[in-house]
Amino acid sequence: MNLIIIEPYFFVMENSLGIKSNFSQNGYGFQTLRINTAKTFEKIDFTATFKIKKLPSNPFEKTPVFDLQDNYDLIHSLDFKVDFEPFLRKTKFTTLPESSGNLYVFDPALSIFENLQKLNRWVYYFIHFTTGVTHVHTVLQEIIETPNGVCQDFTHLFCALARANNIPSHYVSRYLHQGHGYFGDSQMHAWAEAYVPQVGWMGFDPTNLLLVKEDHIKVAHGKDYHDCSPLKGIVYSHGSNDTKHSVEVLAQQ
Repeated sequence: MNLIIIEPYFFVMENSLGIKSNFSQNGYGFQTLRINTAKTFEKIDFTATFKIKKLPSNPFEKTPVFDLQDNYDLIHSLDFKVDFEPFLRKTKFTTLPESSGNLYVFDPALSIFENLQKLNRWVYYFIHFTTGVTHVHTVLQEIIETPNGVCQDFTHLFCALARANNIPSHYVSRYLHQGHGYFGDSQMHAWAEAYVPQVGWMGFDPTNLLLVKEDHIKVAHGKDYHDCSPLKGIVYSHGSNDTKHSVEVLAQQ
């Protein structure tokens, strides 16, 4: 079973105005932070420090012998579709254009896990990783017509095709610490989680053709980018505002 254990053991969140932070939980079970102030300010800085422990995980370890017929019957059942409806739903960013037809169809002779691995590989080779050609509002029709993009585009396409084949999928915002040579290794990254019967949620990184392991650090998941964008700061104030961020991920032995 592909369980990746994250154990947070140190967390500090500070802001330059010294205002108390209020935490709440969103609809997906993740903590959100809010501050309120009557003070006038021109700039505010947030500094967050986290230390976590991740236990090693092998996605292929203890993989069961899949019962293909039962698994395919399950994903087509009404109860399954009701239970996983939010992550089977089409969204603005995970809707395939009608012109794409059956862009990727699962092979019923293979297990769902095997099909998802093949989908991961297919998306990796279909899109050419190219920065600066897409943006946060890019939809899949643009990607399919001109297959160039970044991690969010890879992930949206993976999620859309998994859902088109009746597999629930999460869009995940996380950090990737793999040293050098991987896309997204020094900034917020995105990849997918798909639900595999008999196993549970498993992570797939189509941008780098990886299965998610201990070097992938999850922050949040949702239906698409809009639910868990890397930076979702909301400032209610007069005038315009501009937000910048940076991140550093360090590994300790």
